[in-house]
Amino acid sequence: MTTITFRILGLALFFSGTLLSQEHYEDKVKDLQQKKALIVEQEKEALKEQVEFINQRLSTNEISYEEAKELKEKAAKRRALNIEERVAIITNKISLIERNYGEVLVLKAADSSANKAVGISIDLTRGDGSTLQWEKRQRKKQELKYDRRTYSDFVIAVGLNNVIEEGKSIQDTPYKVGRSRFFELGWQWRTRVFKNSNFMRLNYGVSFQFNGLKPKNNQYFVLDSNNQTVLEEFDVNLDKSKLRMDNLVFPVHLEFGPSKFDKSEKKIRYSIHNKFRLGLGAYGGFNLSTRQKLKYTRNGESIKEKLKRSYNTNSFVYGVSAYAGFDGALLYVKYDLNPIFKDAGIKQNNISLGLRFDL
Repeated sequence: MTTITFRILGLALFFSGTLLSQEHYEDKVKDLQQKKALIVEQEKEALKEQVEFINQRLSTNEISYEEAKELKEKAAKRRALNIEERVAIITNKISLIERNYGEVLVLKAADSSANKAVGISIDLTRGDGSTLQWEKRQRKKQELKYDRRTYSDFVIAVGLNNVIEEGKSIQDTPYKVGRSRFFELGWQWRTRVFKNSNFMRLNYGVSFQFNGLKPKNNQYFVLDSNNQTVLEEFDVNLDKSKLRMDNLVFPVHLEFGPSKFDKSEKKIRYSIHNKFRLGLGAYGGFNLSTRQKLKYTRNGESIKEKLKRSYNTNSFVYGVSAYAGFDGALLYVKYDLNPIFKDAGIKQNNISLGLRFDL
């Protein structure tokens, strides 16, 4: 009686396992059939986007009617071939699963001391699991942008710095000519203004400006009794006297100049390589810090002082600037419209002249 019971139980388990296995592979087949339909939808949607893009280029006269027609035919053939081959892959997988009732052999890698073998794991029961959204994202990453209107550059500028005093020429400056310098470091974006011409560009960005002034005649900066910043003679011989103003500014320029036009089926580009450039603009921003450096010897001891104070410098800075040159090497000038010191008896405006490099 016990033996008969075990046999009946074994047969029940066998048939239930067979039914479950059949149900499992039927679900896989059904899933793959759905993915075949998804493939057709994906390729049709991709073709629709391509045709819309071609029509857009045709409407803006970037390509002729004959070119647009040829591009549409190529796109249609490509998508039709994609559908044919991708559907064939799924069809073969379905055939393999049905022929083996879902029992598809899988090669696995094994490595043991008793028996060493190397293989490749193959999963033939998986369909094309990509989605339309994923394909769109991948296509956008891989496709070359047809018209690139904005570029960016790393900007470095260096040169001479000084002031223009109210009612005086730059020759009468109280600061050392050739010893006072400036340095600028920033990042800019360059955008073509007109759609079909690159003669005018808008340049905009952010920069750090470091303006240095070295007084003449052994002088340094002090606040007098009226809380005004003035120059006074130091009581011992100064080896170094320098005032440095660190500014954060946001320059904007209109840039003019010719460019080389390059057009192909996949892209159009305007190149300013080795071309003349002229930029006119302005900037505005903030004074981040002001500090004075003094170096001298007193009683045989070498002393260095770094005095970080406001020195009544203006918190807001703004001015005009211009550059001209070829490619990325440019002659550069900037002029602060705001006075350096607030409520000063003599109005002084910072001016800089040097070289600018767009890298």
